[in-house]
Amino acid sequence: MLFEAFNFEYFGPIDGHNLNHLIDILNNIKCLNEPILLHISTKKGKGYSPAEKNPVYFHGVGCFNADTGKSLNKECSVPTYTQVFGETLFQMAKKDERIVAVTAAMPEGTGLVKFAEAYPDRFFDVGIAEQHAVTFAAGLATEGLKPVVAIYSTFLQRAYDQILHDVCIEALPVVFAIDRGGIVGEDGATHNGVFDLSYLRSLPNMVVMAPKDENELVRMLTTSLAHKGPIAVRYPRGDVEGVKIEKPDIPVPIGKGEILKKGNDVLILAIGRSVSEALAAHSILAEKGISATVVNCRFVKPLDADLISALAGEIPRIITVEENVRQGGFGSAVLECLSDRGVTGFHLQCIGIPDTFVEHGPQKILRSKYGIDASTIVDTAKRLIIEH
Repeated sequence: MLFEAFNFEYFGPIDGHNLNHLIDILNNIKCLNEPILLHISTKKGKGYSPAEKNPVYFHGVGCFNADTGKSLNKECSVPTYTQVFGETLFQMAKKDERIVAVTAAMPEGTGLVKFAEAYPDRFFDVGIAEQHAVTFAAGLATEGLKPVVAIYSTFLQRAYDQILHDVCIEALPVVFAIDRGGIVGEDGATHNGVFDLSYLRSLPNMVVMAPKDENELVRMLTTSLAHKGPIAVRYPRGDVEGVKIEKPDIPVPIGKGEILKKGNDVLILAIGRSVSEALAAHSILAEKGISATVVNCRFVKPLDADLISALAGEIPRIITVEENVRQGGFGSAVLECLSDRGVTGFHLQCIGIPDTFVEHGPQKILRSKYGIDASTIVDTAKRLIIEH
């Protein structure tokens, strides 16, 4: 009745595993010239017992033994960014009962299973409804709670309007934990999170940051939960860098970058996972007799304008690096900053995703293909030195 009230002709529910019946239904309705809703019911993993018993695991599985259903992948001693986030939020929630977690049908994917089991009254899975997740978190924030919305970057795009109107206009303290930021890889073109830096930094009251490693992720979560307004921390898919977690309770100062390497020939400004590519490029350039200053900018908004403009005045050959589209992203923010500060005489190259959709494939190959890896940084630096 619900769908018919919207003037849809409703058929179903039918058994999606009964192919003969399904084909008959499709043949019967294909000539209807009106809105149609065909309701098909299926069982995930149908016909394969291990998948039927554990559909969550088999949602996105790697190589496995078909007879037993056991994974063939070796256990990795290095955790993922998702696991570090989940464990950190779990530990923080022990100390602060106001911390609540919100996700949109992705408790496993966002690392919140442990949190959900320990604090069921403070965990909210709203289903596949990212827009509602954001507005719901805004409501929690008005009541003095500290909501952390954990969503994949690509799925947060669905809730742009809610971030703008329900969180940012009211300047509410909602934390956005943006998983799968940047190139995601083998989940398909729809899952690459390469637009978030652009669409989030345009919103008033929003703070946007990205860690270079797991230690910085933990400290940025501390920063986020202490902040009194909207704030987003964006981290990649995959294994962490393998550094030691130090000073987790000390927040990263908002809007402050850090100089990692010093050199006089080229200035490399990097954000998030791209910092590791910048450091790799620094080593290669050093072998070629080219010295580079590498800055972990940490924040896309607010930028460390004092640091960037001062360094740009000393080192006019500048490269920005990001796993985000170039349009409106981190590099654009740096250009705006230098323009606002009246810095002139520099030559800047922005390395980021070109104006295209990133296809399916392994992360390393995609970074090379789209020119956002260490090799591209080295080539860009050499070209800047030759031309300027």
